[in-house]
Amino acid sequence: MMKKKSISASKASLVLFLCQMISALDVPLDSKLLEELLQPPTITQQSPKDYIVDPRENIVIQCEAKGKPPPSFSWTRNGTHFDIDKDAQVTMKPNSGTLVINIMNGGKAEAYEGVYQCTARNERGAAISNNIVIRPSRSPLWTKEKLEPNHVREGDSLVLHCRPPVGLPPPIIFWMDNAFQRLPQSERVSQGLNGDLYFSNVQPEDTREDYICYARFNHTQTIQQKQPISVKVFSMDSLNDTIAANLSDTDIYGAKPVTERQPILLTPTGSTSTKVELRGNVLLLECIAAGLPTPVIRWIKEGGELPVNRTFFENFKKTLKIIDVSEADSGNYKCIARNMLGSVHHVISVTVKAAPYWITAPRNLVLSPGEDGTLICRANGNPKPNISWFANGVPIAIAPEDPSRKVDGDTIIFSHVQERSSAVYQCNASNEYGYLLANAFVNVLAEPPRVLTPANKLYQVIADSPALLDCAYFGSPKPEIEWFKGVKGSILRGNEYVFHDNGTLEIPVAQKDSTGTYTCVARNELGKVQNEVRLEVKDPTMIIKQPEYKVIQRYGQVSFECIIRHDSTLLPTVIWLKDNDELPDDERFLVGKDNLTIMNVTDKDDGTYTCIVNTTLDSVSASAVLTVVARPNPPFDLELTGQLERSVELSWIPGDENNSPIRNFVIEYEDGLHEPGVWHYQTEVPGTQTTVQLKLSPYVNYSFRVIAVNEIGRSQPSEPSEQYLTKSANPDENPSNVQGIGSEPDNLVITWESLKGFQSNGPGLQYKVSWRQKDVDDEWTSVIVANVSKYIVSGTPTFVPYEIKVQALNDLGYAPEPSEVIGHSGEDLPMVAPGNVQVHVINSTLAKVHWDPVPLKTVRGHLQGYKVYYWKVQSLSRRSRRHVEKKILTFRGNKTFGMLPGLEPYSSYKLNVRVVNGKGEGPASPDKVFKTPEGVPSSPSFLKITNPTLDSLTLEWGSPTHPNGVLTSYILKFQPINNTHELGPLVEIRIPANESSLILKNLNYSTRYKFYFNAQTSVGSGSQITEEAVTIMDEAMASRQIDIATQGWFIGLMCAVALLILILLIVCFIRRNKGGKYPVKEKEDAHADPEIQPMKEDDGTFGEYSDAEDHKPLKKGSRTPSDRTVKKEDSDDSLVDYGEGVNGQFNEDGSFIGQYSGKKEKEPAEGNESSEAPSPVNAMNSFV
Repeated sequence: MMKKKSISASKASLVLFLCQMISALDVPLDSKLLEELLQPPTITQQSPKDYIVDPRENIVIQCEAKGKPPPSFSWTRNGTHFDIDKDAQVTMKPNSGTLVINIMNGGKAEAYEGVYQCTARNERGAAISNNIVIRPSRSPLWTKEKLEPNHVREGDSLVLHCRPPVGLPPPIIFWMDNAFQRLPQSERVSQGLNGDLYFSNVQPEDTREDYICYARFNHTQTIQQKQPISVKVFSMDSLNDTIAANLSDTDIYGAKPVTERQPILLTPTGSTSTKVELRGNVLLLECIAAGLPTPVIRWIKEGGELPVNRTFFENFKKTLKIIDVSEADSGNYKCIARNMLGSVHHVISVTVKAAPYWITAPRNLVLSPGEDGTLICRANGNPKPNISWFANGVPIAIAPEDPSRKVDGDTIIFSHVQERSSAVYQCNASNEYGYLLANAFVNVLAEPPRVLTPANKLYQVIADSPALLDCAYFGSPKPEIEWFKGVKGSILRGNEYVFHDNGTLEIPVAQKDSTGTYTCVARNELGKVQNEVRLEVKDPTMIIKQPEYKVIQRYGQVSFECIIRHDSTLLPTVIWLKDNDELPDDERFLVGKDNLTIMNVTDKDDGTYTCIVNTTLDSVSASAVLTVVARPNPPFDLELTGQLERSVELSWIPGDENNSPIRNFVIEYEDGLHEPGVWHYQTEVPGTQTTVQLKLSPYVNYSFRVIAVNEIGRSQPSEPSEQYLTKSANPDENPSNVQGIGSEPDNLVITWESLKGFQSNGPGLQYKVSWRQKDVDDEWTSVIVANVSKYIVSGTPTFVPYEIKVQALNDLGYAPEPSEVIGHSGEDLPMVAPGNVQVHVINSTLAKVHWDPVPLKTVRGHLQGYKVYYWKVQSLSRRSRRHVEKKILTFRGNKTFGMLPGLEPYSSYKLNVRVVNGKGEGPASPDKVFKTPEGVPSSPSFLKITNPTLDSLTLEWGSPTHPNGVLTSYILKFQPINNTHELGPLVEIRIPANESSLILKNLNYSTRYKFYFNAQTSVGSGSQITEEAVTIMDEAMASRQIDIATQGWFIGLMCAVALLILILLIVCFIRRNKGGKYPVKEKEDAHADPEIQPMKEDDGTFGEYSDAEDHKPLKKGSRTPSDRTVKKEDSDDSLVDYGEGVNGQFNEDGSFIGQYSGKKEKEPAEGNESSEAPSPVNAMNSFV
């Protein structure tokens, strides 16, 4: 019991010791450092353990190693020293351990077969290679043998044996014929893993004399050929004929015909077998069966599943292949061969063994004097491998002792090592299936600290990202590392820094203030060293405007923006990608400074576009999707199903919607019988529907097509469907818009809209036209006409109502009974005139007329209204007669009164009234005479101002063109105008009507005056005429001006003034054309003539106006003539002064709906209306 307790305590102490040991040094892979440090040998290259060589070439056995100082090399052969100096055929490469055995100059490869091992040695230890087994490859010939022909009955199984010669490595087997063509293989005929050719059952086509097995030896690149094998397959009939001469009758008659057979296994034999495979290899299991019909092979694993992703079936499932097998793949695998007659199976028990494999291979140790360490060598295998240690190639049990070393099974423990403890240790793990050999050195070094990072190395990082500042170091013992910021800064500590074991200083989140110089210090007991590095923190690169999702129509243009902001010291590069690949090499893609533009977009441009911005320190990206939309592609594969007399089902397949969902489908049809080439709308369905039930008409040869519609537009029409001719039937409908209207007093014209072709429902379309006089007990009169749209009934009474109907019919019968319509025979002119015509004069320009309606029977047609003809006979103020111009007003419907607008005051008129129907006008009523009272006169015909003096002006005028009554007087108003165009006080003078001139005295000199002049009757004042004039300067002022005018400065001043006046005149002229106004206009507008105001609705009704003769256009007034005479054109007898021209608008009942108002001359308050622009002298006088 005490012994067991002591053992347990010893193990516990060992574990505790291992846990407390200091980890070994890591030697940086710095080439300069490695050249300076002492190091034991390390094998870097060696030949494979099983090395098969070509006996015709030199043998090269590799062995390369490194170390400081450089190692020397030696070899053993079959466990004893191999003295290469004593063999002239063997040389070693300079500075290398690689052997070259010269075979090509007389040596024999067989003489150098054996086990070779290389040793690399220097003052720090010795490393050894694997045991390298050298074997020359062999490709022997087939042994001579006599091959008998194979006679086989049809349906029997057959095995053709290959039995290739044993080669090194084993050959690859394949079967070919004399023409070097591979023999075809199948489920019935296949090659086994051993190279034999198996026939599950033979067929007559298997007969041939050149079944040849070939063995290819890859190492020597040679192919060996077996003697051809002959196979002859006999059917039962031919077999009986062949063996009849050699066999007894009993044998012949005992031969059985070809029969089907249940499966039997050709390989493997028996019901069970075993298979051992090594871990990591490929497991191949095979089952080949005979039988007729040819059996099918299936594989299962008893008690489990075949491994997923590692299981494959080859050779028509006759071979089960499992790659990279492990111990878990051990078990029973069953193959089952089955045909229609039965099955057979075989169980293969698989055991997976394992050559040694590493769990933990020993690793090199670099230790400082006095440090501790361990070498661990752990391996596994099946069976479990044995672990043995060597020191410098010698079993550790007989190697020189080292007090710092202790072996504990698979571990070597080192304590307080010294430089003399340096050595190379080998671990060998082996079992019956192989071995592993690993070299690991222990290198004890005493070195002062060294910093391997270059001095003043610059590090650049982006703000808010980690900064890693290197301080690669080496020293033995392992140095301690400290970091400082700045030359005299304090040691860095705290959570804002991370100190890595390899000396690197990490700033997890570098900020702008982290920029600066950092110093790392490495020290151990042998010395101290320091190094400075610099850190710069840059602003991050950002995309401040990213590309956005775009939807664009095909052939359009699209742009993606990518605007960036970056550190001024960094140079960014912008790259655009499409679907994470380079942009297409296409001139349509235009890459700008901060955008990507795609011209003439096509469907293939659809995808994701990424903007990538790279600097030397960071990279950012942003993506956007481009969706290219277009009108949908046309539907296709139209199909008609369920054809009935009046319906059919149409189905189709939608075309590509081109990224814009299809909203609906439009179905159109063509009638190839009546309107070939013309497509008509049939119906439409939602975009989710691809079938539709269509209603059909009889006697139509239908073809259909479908159009897809999305948000972008309509697709092209699909290809037409097949044609479908519907059966004929009676018409379903009758003609529409049936009318009866006579064109002459004694006829009735019956018209209708004919049916369209597809409405006929059959051949032979005709119409049955029927009529009878309304309200008379008459029979229907009918006639059948061809496919026309009019029929004329003659000999009818004038304007009599008729009942009319039109019915369609074809060769199969009549349409449904049509509805009746009322028509009338032809009209004739009315017979009588309206009576009791009365006129009531309302004012000087308006009268109301009344009449009695005519009896309807005398109208002899549709009463359309009454026409009033009226004309001016003479003016009462003048006795001269003029050309009579009749005017016409039409009053729609059964009106018996109306208004006559636009009459001239103080005139004598006549009128008559006539009734109107569709044929024309009836006789006129007797002329009725009426007179209009006085009205206000028109403006004087002209106003002329002459003979200007210092204080007087002479006015001359002409009487009004239309006095519209007896003139009572003239009214003259005038007022001065100062230099700023302001109006002075207004003076009014009344002048007798018989006067035609006036001298106006006591005026101011050199003053402009504006004059307003109009005439008056007893009714009131007429429209006025305006004019302006200027009085002249006195003589004294004129003489002063002459004296001044001789001065040079005055001449220049006057030139400037003249230029300013010219500009003013231009402005005044523009204002005059635009209708500039003086304030007096507002006052005059307040005194408009009450007689010319628009009439209220209750004042009367106006009829439609027209001239009785040529409807001449009204003349427009002319501008003021250049001699200051204001003239006014003589007015014709028209309504131009009272409305919107002669063609005023009226309602059907005769109501006047146009604007009715008097025409006025321009008012006094209007702007400078002088018909003559002021002269420069007058303007100058006014200015002074």
